[in-house]
Amino acid sequence: PDVPDAVAKCLKAGIDVKIVTGDTPRTAWEIGRQIGIINDNDGPEVIITGVDFEALTDEEALDRVMGLKIMCRARPIDKQRLVQLLQKKGAVVAVTGDGTNDAPALNYAHVGLSMGSSTSVAKEASDITLLDDSFNSIATAVMWGRSLYQNIQRFILFQLTINFAALLIVFIGSLIGKDLPLTVTQMLWVNLIMDTFAAGALASLPPDERVMERKPRKADDFIITKKMAVIIITSGVIFVVFMLGLLEYFTNDAGEISRYDSSRFFTFFVMLQFWNMFNAKRFGSSESAFRDITKSKGFLLVGLLIVAGQVLIVQFGGDVFRTEPISLRDWVLIILITSLVLIVGEAAAIIKRIIKK
Repeated sequence: PDVPDAVAKCLKAGIDVKIVTGDTPRTAWEIGRQIGIINDNDGPEVIITGVDFEALTDEEALDRVMGLKIMCRARPIDKQRLVQLLQKKGAVVAVTGDGTNDAPALNYAHVGLSMGSSTSVAKEASDITLLDDSFNSIATAVMWGRSLYQNIQRFILFQLTINFAALLIVFIGSLIGKDLPLTVTQMLWVNLIMDTFAAGALASLPPDERVMERKPRKADDFIITKKMAVIIITSGVIFVVFMLGLLEYFTNDAGEISRYDSSRFFTFFVMLQFWNMFNAKRFGSSESAFRDITKSKGFLLVGLLIVAGQVLIVQFGGDVFRTEPISLRDWVLIILITSLVLIVGEAAAIIKRIIKK
C-alpha cells in the first residue's frame, strides 16, 4: 500500500522508476498504472517484452532504454542487460529484487537492494537488504543520503570561507607589514571551532524532506558547486576587508596592538564564524536559518559551546590565551556588529523567497 506514495516521491525527486517483471504485458501495465509509473500519455513505446528486448541491437536498445518504463516477461539476462545499458547512458542504477533470477541484475547495479524475505542468493548478490520489505525505505534512504551530502557541503562551505579569509588576512597582512594578532592557543581554539565543533553542528542537522524536490546531481559532479565557490570567495573577501580594517583601527601609533584590543580582535574573528555557521546551515534553501531550529539540538548545543567557550577564554584565559577581560559594552557591540553577517544572509533569503513567489 505504501508503494504508490514512495514511487511518487521518487519521481518528484527526478528518479526514474522502471518495472522489470516476469508477468504478462497486460498485468505489468496495470501494476504500473496503479502505482503511478504509467500515465495517460504513455504509449506502447514505454513497454517491451524480454524477447523483443533481446532482439534489439545494443545501439537500438541504447536509444530506447531511458524511455522504457516496463519490461515484462523478462529473464535474468534481460535484467542484467538493461542495467548495463542504463549504466552506459550515464545513469546511476539501483535494482530491487527478491528472487534468485534477480541476482545478476542486483550484482551489476550500482546499488543492489534485496528484501528481507529474499532468497539467500539475492541477498548475497545485493549491497543492501531491506528488512521491512518496503519500497518506501528506498525513498527514505535517498532523502537521508541527499541530506547528508548537503550537510557535508554546508560544512565545506563554512570551513573554506573561514580558511580562505584567514589565509588572505595573513597574506595581505604580510605584504603591508601587519601580522595577525592571534596567538597559537587562540588559533587552536579557532581551528577547534572550524573542524570539530562545526562538523558536529552541521552534520547533526536533521534530514530535510525538501531535498526530494530537487533533481539528482551527476555522479561525477564536484562537491563544491559554482554557487558555493561564489559564496566562499565573496564572503571571504568581505571578512578580510572588515578584519584588516579592524586591525588598522586597533593598531596604535607605535604600530602595536594592546592585549585588550587583541582580545577584541580575537572575539570579532570568532563571532564572525559563529554567525556564519548559521548562514552555512541555510545553504541549499531559501528558508530562514532559524526554521526548525528547535529540532536541531546538536546545532544549538554547539552554538552555545562556542559562545560559552569564547567568553571563558577571553574573560578568564589570562596569560595562557594572552587575553584580557572585555567590558560588557564591548561584548554587546561585538555581537551586534558581527550579527550583520546573519542579518544580510537572512535578507538575501527573504529576497529569494519573494522572487520565487
